[in-house]
Amino acid sequence: MRSLLLEEMTWPEVREALRDGFDTVVTAVGAVEQHGPHLPLLVDAVRGDRLALEVARRLDRALVAPTIRVGCSEHHMAFPGTLSLRPATLEAVCADYAASLARHGFRRVCFVPSHGGNFAPLADMTGRLQTAAGPDCEVRAYTDLQSFVALWKRAVAEVAPQMAHRVGGHADIAESSEMLCIRPDLVRRGQAECGHVEDFGPALAERLFDEGFAAVTPNGVLGDPTGMSREIGERCIAAVADGMAVALREEGERR
Repeated sequence: MRSLLLEEMTWPEVREALRDGFDTVVTAVGAVEQHGPHLPLLVDAVRGDRLALEVARRLDRALVAPTIRVGCSEHHMAFPGTLSLRPATLEAVCADYAASLARHGFRRVCFVPSHGGNFAPLADMTGRLQTAAGPDCEVRAYTDLQSFVALWKRAVAEVAPQMAHRVGGHADIAESSEMLCIRPDLVRRGQAECGHVEDFGPALAERLFDEGFAAVTPNGVLGDPTGMSREIGERCIAAVADGMAVALREEGERR
């Protein structure tokens, strides 16, 4: 096929792909929100584009649906420009994705969040998304935010062990390095600055979602982006895609 991207295919090409066993679709769930003073609002949306493609390549015969570009970002609303969907709105969109794909004969729909605020809503809605898809299409979702950040940290440690502590989970060395690989033209390297540095754990996550990012990090950064590089970015992208693909396969095996 010319492309794994569903929206770049013609309908006869989609029909042929289904006949050839391409019965899995990966959908990224992103965000349009602040990413500190050095990264644009579209970070999680374009990272979602790349992430979904990389996960699809690691799964057996999978296509990629258009990224859901805006997600649940209420905790970033103190920063101008951020857009946020209510969880019920995001669920309605995800349910319609799943139902549409199931009607065409796809057997698996996998949702992969590229934004931290979408993990918990996806975990909560997965059962209802399964109902929307029906009995002949399995809905899977990667919903472990702590493991996601840990994948970044291990990836940075493999390339630059002395910089692993700069992984904080948002606009940090990992995410900034990924953007150097995806949209380097939009990275304001000269404006990169350290934010709130703390190991990302359940207590910090709870505070961020309850009180908002501005209560924890005035510049919107969790971690430290300094030292970002394309080498780190490519390793982070690969590590997260590997980890997500494994988790999605294991989820299917447990059912």
